[in-house]
Amino acid sequence: MTSRGDWARLREDALGDPEAAAAYDAARIRFELGRAVRERREELGMTQAQLARAAGLQQPSVARFEAGGTMPTLPMLERLAAALGLRLHVGFEPLSRAAG
Repeated sequence: MTSRGDWARLREDALGDPEAAAAYDAARIRFELGRAVRERREELGMTQAQLARAAGLQQPSVARFEAGGTMPTLPMLERLAAALGLRLHVGFEPLSRAAG
């Protein structure tokens, strides 16, 4: 399989399995949360070590989180948000809006 279409079809077929789709969604959430934290940290000119100290974490924990390697708890997200000068907002939106 070398063409983009082949890979897209393979991905679509795999995501037809409910367990695979759930795992994909969990990975997507971890990646999006990690990216948001990294972007804000960089916007503030902070290092991972500085963020870790401010949030009461270890630097490797911040690195794993930013890479999408861990699913954070709400208390951890609150600590990261506070350390980044943000307020954590958790909400729901219709799937029709979230799909885009």
